[in-house]
Amino acid sequence: MKLSTGMTVQIHSYKHNKKLHRIWKKTMVLYQDQHMLVTANNRTRVIENDGRSWHTKEPAICYFYNDYWFNIIGMLKKDGVYFYCNLSSPFLYDGEAIKYIDYDLDVKVFPDGTYILLDEKEYQMHQNQMCYSDEIQDIIMKQRDILIEKIKNKEKPFDQSDIKMFHEQYKQLTRK
Repeated sequence: MKLSTGMTVQIHSYKHNKKLHRIWKKTMVLYQDQHMLVTANNRTRVIENDGRSWHTKEPAICYFYNDYWFNIIGMLKKDGVYFYCNLSSPFLYDGEAIKYIDYDLDVKVFPDGTYILLDEKEYQMHQNQMCYSDEIQDIIMKQRDILIEKIKNKEKPFDQSDIKMFHEQYKQLTRK
């Protein structure tokens, strides 16, 4: 089954050991080309691997890539757009859900463009526990550097030029 604009699907995040990490119950497809997939959700239910669940608080535009080992979530809060970036495998869609492997390291970007690297201890712990290969570790470090360059240079989506456009598209599609 192919993804199409307006379609709603789940997002499944896994860890390197193939264990399910987190499920977003519903996200809407807004755009796809050969390099990326853009989805949106608002107040969607998220289920953790231990069974706990919670709901997202604000609209989010999610960017998944075929060519990069990260995904980017733009959260539209009252005081501006915050980005949460996961170092992860490229995504795949298998007819069940959008899926990727989460490699622990995250980058949070604030509305003013400043950023912080998160979960370095978790990365170190899982790197040892799950035996990340040297190749995987090299990819993650190189992709982290590419991501940080994109943030510093305010490349899409960090320039925010299309976040509001995708949010408007999402609002139009959810009104139908």
